[in-house]
Amino acid sequence: MTDPRTAPGIGAITLFVADVELAKAWYQRVFDVLLVYEDDVSAVVQFDNTIVNLLAVSEAPGLVEPAPVAAPNSGARFQFTIWVDDADATVADLRSRGVELINGPLDRPWGQRTACFADPDGSLWEVAQTLS
Repeated sequence: MTDPRTAPGIGAITLFVADVELAKAWYQRVFDVLLVYEDDVSAVVQFDNTIVNLLAVSEAPGLVEPAPVAAPNSGARFQFTIWVDDADATVADLRSRGVELINGPLDRPWGQRTACFADPDGSLWEVAQTLS
């Protein structure tokens, strides 16, 4: 088996969160992901070959200085997309987990059916189904 930390592609994403416990619970409830590490300032969950580090925003300067750390919920700067086979069924499942949609499901001109939602800190997620 290939070590996911050495495989090509994105291996880790760090999200700066206001409340690690709230973020951890949300990610586990919404995505049913495995918690692979946790300490007082972070929780790390596993998405296939990518880990998502939910790091307390108070710890962010140590990673990014001299760049500034943006405030949570200060506006969209990026969106993560998860490919799904059935956007409508996935949206129904997300709603059953307490997720409120920002938009969608919508048929997009580039051949995708998408729906967008946010985590507790405003990080945007999208599910996308390729249309025939």
